[in-house]
Amino acid sequence: MKIRIAVVEDDREISSILKELLEISGYECVQAFDGDEASKLLSRESFDMVLMDLMLPYKNGERLIAEIRENGETPVIVISAKSMMETKLEVLRLGADDYIIKPFDLDEVLVRIEVVLRRSGAFSAKPVLEAGELSLNTEENRLTVGGKQVQLTAKELMLLKLFLEHPKKVYTKAELYETVWNEQYFYEDNTINVHVSNLRSKLKKASGKDHIETVWGIGYRLKGYEQ
Repeated sequence: MKIRIAVVEDDREISSILKELLEISGYECVQAFDGDEASKLLSRESFDMVLMDLMLPYKNGERLIAEIRENGETPVIVISAKSMMETKLEVLRLGADDYIIKPFDLDEVLVRIEVVLRRSGAFSAKPVLEAGELSLNTEENRLTVGGKQVQLTAKELMLLKLFLEHPKKVYTKAELYETVWNEQYFYEDNTINVHVSNLRSKLKKASGKDHIETVWGIGYRLKGYEQ
């Protein structure tokens, strides 16, 4: 089952950009274009996250966050042109999990989403991640490829888990490094190349096929899941 994200944004161009970004990354996305519409949507459907603007018609973002918090713990990330520190702090006090300032970087939005979802436990709700003949049991850290068990290092397991969580996504080296190593990535660092190469070799040895491909100038993704 896909992770479901509600995008609440009255600017239809920005909403479309976010929807396309999320769907390419393997999420299910449902849009709402004003506060009232969002309120009705969130009352009748369940989501793993709400991605929302503050300046919404009919019902502003602050009121919407308060409603969400009255009814549960659904993670909320605010994306807003309001850059005042006081606004950001107040929104976080209301219960938002993160705050991104417009104009935003698409890669940063994806990383922030993944961090908040991981913290909320949304990913761990899927104990077995599968793509083709790859099957990763995340509770036992056990990988099978075409029925054969394959031993991976801790970092290789974390990298593969990211690829399996979003099979269609192209991960940049910076995203992979900063998510797995939790440190700032430097361009000349060869760590990612080495670990991805080792992971790719182990998967190919088990199945005779390539499962990870290089997208030149961008990064890596699972092979065979292009849009």
